Amino acid sequence: MKITFLGHAVFLIEGQKNLIIDPFITGNPAYPGDFQLPNIDYILVTHGHGDHIGDTVELSKKFGSTVISNFEICNYLQSKGVNKVHPMHIGGSKEFEFGKLKMTPALHGSGIIDDGKIIYGGNPGGFLIKMEKSIYHAGDTGLTKDMELLKGADIAILPIGGNFVMDIEDAVRAVEMIQPKLVIPMHYNTWEIINANAEEFKSQVEKLDIECKILKPGESLEV
Repeated sequence: MKITFLGHAVFLIEGQKNLIIDPFITGNPAYPGDFQLPNIDYILVTHGHGDHIGDTVELSKKFGSTVISNFEICNYLQSKGVNKVHPMHIGGSKEFEFGKLKMTPALHGSGIIDDGKIIYGGNPGGFLIKMEKSIYHAGDTGLTKDMELLKGADIAILPIGGNFVMDIEDAVRAVEMIQPKLVIPMHYNTWEIINANAEEFKSQVEKLDIECKILKPGESLEV
């Protein structure tokens, strides 16, 4: 299984099936411009903000992908011509052909801006994906005690950029709760308002005897 970071909160997971999480490609200053996506079987969307829904509509039509998100976002995407959706909600889990997926809580917003109007985007969330390894993508979130329930996940992908999400200090506390084998930081340095020192985060995580891997946009990790 291969995990590729594509900038901001975008992650490509390649295995028996290919998944992309929060596919913010168009307009993403951190997206590696020469990167060519493989066929995408599933698109996972954590919440309704534009830097997370991103290119979901275009990619789902191009690849015939199934989009998994909360009920409200799935309804919105269907109104935009997305034919294959699977609605879920916080705490819900489901077996898919790639493995088991559970939606986890996130402390954030989820409003969808469409033609100048804000549409209710349901509850924001994260995903716990159980494939060959268990991968927790936190989505955009502040620190929450619910993360203690994720203890033992193999890989934790956590935001560190502050302002809209956890900063480094809170993300380290999240690592203490989850105790994963590997941590990957995300949602930082895309814009100045979420600038963060990933090396500082890595140093603090490694003091906990937990591996931290900083991926540059376009860089992959075999797990």
